[in-house]
Amino acid sequence: MKKPIKDVKSGSDTYQLERRMESKPRIGVFGVGYFKYWSQFDGLLEDLLKKQGVFLEKLKKHQVEIVDFGLVDDAQSAYALVPKLKAANLDLIFCDMLTYATSSTFGAIIKNMEVPIVLVALQPDKAMDYSRASTYMQLYNDDICSLPEFAGVAVRFGKQVPEVIIGTLHDDPEAEALIGEYCRIAKVLHGLKTARIGHIGHPIEAMLDMHTDATMLTAHFGVHVVQCEANQIVHQYVNQVSDAEVTREEKRILSFFDTPDPVSDPISEKLKPADLSVAAKASLALKKFIESEELDGLAYYYNGEDNSPTQLVMSNLIVGNSLLTSSGFPMCGESDLKTCLAMFIMDRLGIGGSFAEFHPVDFKENFVLVGHDGPHNISIAQGKPVLRSLKKYHGKPGFGAGVEFKIKEGPITMLSISSTYQGKFKFVMAEGESVEGPIPPTGNTNTRGFFKPDVRTFLTKWVKEGPTHHFALGIGHHAGSIQKIANYLQIESVIVS
Repeated sequence: MKKPIKDVKSGSDTYQLERRMESKPRIGVFGVGYFKYWSQFDGLLEDLLKKQGVFLEKLKKHQVEIVDFGLVDDAQSAYALVPKLKAANLDLIFCDMLTYATSSTFGAIIKNMEVPIVLVALQPDKAMDYSRASTYMQLYNDDICSLPEFAGVAVRFGKQVPEVIIGTLHDDPEAEALIGEYCRIAKVLHGLKTARIGHIGHPIEAMLDMHTDATMLTAHFGVHVVQCEANQIVHQYVNQVSDAEVTREEKRILSFFDTPDPVSDPISEKLKPADLSVAAKASLALKKFIESEELDGLAYYYNGEDNSPTQLVMSNLIVGNSLLTSSGFPMCGESDLKTCLAMFIMDRLGIGGSFAEFHPVDFKENFVLVGHDGPHNISIAQGKPVLRSLKKYHGKPGFGAGVEFKIKEGPITMLSISSTYQGKFKFVMAEGESVEGPIPPTGNTNTRGFFKPDVRTFLTKWVKEGPTHHFALGIGHHAGSIQKIANYLQIESVIVS
């Protein structure tokens, strides 16, 4: 069972969300070389293994579990390595291009492994000292020499050409960034293989783009969808919550949110004590439910009987879900499993991931409001998020606390996971900017999203790719990383630009 997240109290009534403890991705590393060199050049093998040791040390910075498979230098050792790689249950493999190596050191591996392989060519010297150059020095720096050969063999074997990191072994920020990127991608792939995503209810009636075949999610992503019931939260856990627990949870919630006076929206009010109490009870029950079912995320929607206890609790999961989403449990309303997975991918990449859709366009300033009601990822909020009491949740049953904020100003990435007529999934991505400026005080998230070349052209291109109306919104520009994940999962993808 995964260890639950904890809130760390760091002063009077001040809390910090601490991410849940997750298992580390397993990354395999093997180096390649050419066995004929060892008898020809004394000390070369030892120097190359030292190079591999430097690369292994770089990986240790990225919270991954490393399995070192040593050096492959002929066809026999490549064939012998295959069952070891398979038995290691790896999420990603780095092939360290230590010097020239014949493609026989790689062919059996690329043919038999479905795990993503990245070719790493990190030359130890930024340039050879040509006045003192020798064959030994050339071989010591021959990291890129076999890249075309390995790529050509992958194509001949019907495989994708592996991703490549080209650079220097020392003082190369670009190479270091790529190493970190692939470690984060391994974290996503690892998480998807073991994730348990809870599902309660069904998409809002008539939202045809939301419906998802849970079996296909397992087939394409590896996740398991846990079909749950609303009454598990309400009857098993809400009634177990004590008054003292509720009081502590209210203080915890208020430490994360501001509660300003209402402004212009007539359905919003200053947070009412009764709404805070319901949100606190629902938050406590939700945490107990998550731990009991060992969930890694949740997509939910409950209509039910008006004014019933179940409806009251299920429509007030927003605050608790927002705190959990910010701690590594992606949660989204309207029972949207596909967007829950998009949020999961962003979360494991370390870029947040908040539930979003398009709101009105500002044609004067050339941006579109991007946001949604319901739970959100407050870890990527610009400033302190806000709680408002809402007299009604527009388009949905119930009333209570609503979460309002905008995403951090700066670069942003969107990911919509849609499905096609053929029943396959498709990633639709875009990069833009979260720009400064006021947002509507409606108790919902709203970010001013600027997209090139202009909002009208961008939205036209986005719509033509057939996305769902929901998507995950994260910070930074990471469409390239997400597209690599799509490629590894053999899912169609497009970056709208």
